Amino acid sequence: MNENCLFCKIIAGEIPSARVYEDEICVAFNDISPQAPTHVLIVPREHFASLDKAEADHRETLGHLLLTTAQIARQKGFAEDGYRVVINTNADGGQTVFHLHVHLLGGRPFIFPPG
Repeated sequence: MNENCLFCKIIAGEIPSARVYEDEICVAFNDISPQAPTHVLIVPREHFASLDKAEADHRETLGHLLLTTAQIARQKGFAEDGYRVVINTNADGGQTVFHLHVHLLGGRPFIFPPG
């Protein structure tokens, strides 16, 4: 745990969140500033700053995050219609909280290319 990290504090229960899923590897909760009808953040319990900082020993965690994202989309009922999965990486990639996390956005159509 990084004691200065917002997501580490949410995972530890120090900051409340609307959790939609959790297991021994990750925690998923609703984004407080949703960009779609459903906007869930899937966050590993292990702190590493970004995808750029991920290493070979994070492979299982990264795969688990993506499989969990798909599971949540199915549970929310929009998997067949489609959804967007985003991992913002570092400042120019739009990352604002430096604890790797996956955005699951669903419940509306998305255009490509994104902004």
